[in-house]
Amino acid sequence: MAGGESFVFKQFIVKQNKCAMKVGTDAVLLGAWANLPAKGRVLDIGTGTGIIAMMTAQRSTAHIDAIEIEKDAFSQAVGNCNDCKWRDRLNIHHISFQDFAGRTTHKYDVIVSNPPYFSNSLQASSESRTTARHTCALSFEALVNGIKSLLLGHGSFATILPSKEAEEFSEIAEDNGLYPIRLTRIKTTASKAAKRVLIEFAFHRKSFSENTLVIENEDHSYTAEYKNLTRDFYLGF
Repeated sequence: MAGGESFVFKQFIVKQNKCAMKVGTDAVLLGAWANLPAKGRVLDIGTGTGIIAMMTAQRSTAHIDAIEIEKDAFSQAVGNCNDCKWRDRLNIHHISFQDFAGRTTHKYDVIVSNPPYFSNSLQASSESRTTARHTCALSFEALVNGIKSLLLGHGSFATILPSKEAEEFSEIAEDNGLYPIRLTRIKTTASKAAKRVLIEFAFHRKSFSENTLVIENEDHSYTAEYKNLTRDFYLGF
């Protein structure tokens, strides 16, 4: 259930009145799709409201570190995570990813990120929205370098990007020894081009799988595959 100040999921509530970037389909898709360890440690880069961190906590018993550079979003994520049932496994950090990667002593089984991706388009009018949407605060190169230093050898990194940016990011990742092992193209309807791409990367070249997920039928009802992916979260499913 969506509202101007909050979004209600089956097992938690996301307050979002302080955040430049509200709860969106991209975050829910990534939070539901990413492969997670049964236990261990997960890092969420650019957590925003904390939604993916809380989805990760719901889906696993892992300890989750989540980082957010924008102060209002950080404050909101702390409040949301403190109010949820998995608060003891969630730790929110107000820090840039570059600084976090240089300071932390932890390594991660899984890293997830719904990252900023606009680089050549007009920047958003507010500073907080610019930070959330544009690569000026976290370039793809900096993201890949940090992931390389923090991801365990057996680990994986999952992200969601527009199709063009997904190709750009994949090239940078492969140049740095991170290889795509799973890819899902996201279409709003079957007749439209893919709008987003979910990709999972690992250090070792493994068997690669690729598929397409369609969100809506032509009559704008939700497809069975989208409901199956997100039914543990959305109230209506």
